[in-house]
Amino acid sequence: MNSNSLLYIENLEKDVDDFHLGPVNLTIEPGTITAVVGNNGSGKSTLLKLILNLLQPQMGNIRVNNMLVHGDNENWKQFVAYQPQTTIGWDSFTGTMLKDLIAPLYPNWDELLFQKMIELFHVPVDKRFGKLSQGVQQKLNLALTIPRNAPLLILDEPTNFMDIPSKKILIDILVDWMEPGNRSIIIASHQIDDIRKLSDYLFVLHNGEVIGNFEKEELMEHYARYWLAGAVPETPIPGAISREGNVLISDNPSETEHFLEINNVKWNNRSSLEMEDIITLLLTKKEL
Repeated sequence: MNSNSLLYIENLEKDVDDFHLGPVNLTIEPGTITAVVGNNGSGKSTLLKLILNLLQPQMGNIRVNNMLVHGDNENWKQFVAYQPQTTIGWDSFTGTMLKDLIAPLYPNWDELLFQKMIELFHVPVDKRFGKLSQGVQQKLNLALTIPRNAPLLILDEPTNFMDIPSKKILIDILVDWMEPGNRSIIIASHQIDDIRKLSDYLFVLHNGEVIGNFEKEELMEHYARYWLAGAVPETPIPGAISREGNVLISDNPSETEHFLEINNVKWNNRSSLEMEDIITLLLTKKEL
């Protein structure tokens, strides 16, 4: 474990009814954005709840800023800000009332950022939370979370119910928020645009099992699609994980191209895969 790690998860396992998560091993370093992705029911929200000590694990340890989350010392909480998918108990409060309750709990609260987000998102802070639309509730929730300026920001489906211009505003805000270099974000999301534009790493789960923690740019370079020309050998092609007619997808382009060259097989075109295609391949390959 790096002493500078904001989050360190070791051999974490959890059973919820007939669902099993783990073992999970994950390290979050400052200056990084990690997207937690997976199929429905993969364990994304369960993992976040374990990190926040809202669930107790059967096995393993979680440390935030080198402090055990499941120990007696709760000082780790000041280092984490969490935006859940849904909030409970806010309906009768206005945005101003909620801010007055939350801001004093965080010594690094950024009032200027809060006011900026309220203005950019056009949130009526004098209106009760329960009277706001789902999209405006989401924007207010984010405006009450990000300005806490905790080093580790955890966002669960942050762009749910938000329109396209608001998503763009949020991405710009998060990029600016990361500028100091000593902060990290974990995002659990199904939104491919969020993942592609923001993340440095993809932590992929499938039905509670860890597929891997991938550096995004390396992952993008790991796959290629080829449109082959002419006759293709019937023998298996190294690296090929999908083949429909003369269209081939490889997860090892160098091996695939070497094979094609020595067998004098040309290709008309080669392209990278979209992020959505890569995530789908990772998840469906696990089901085979």
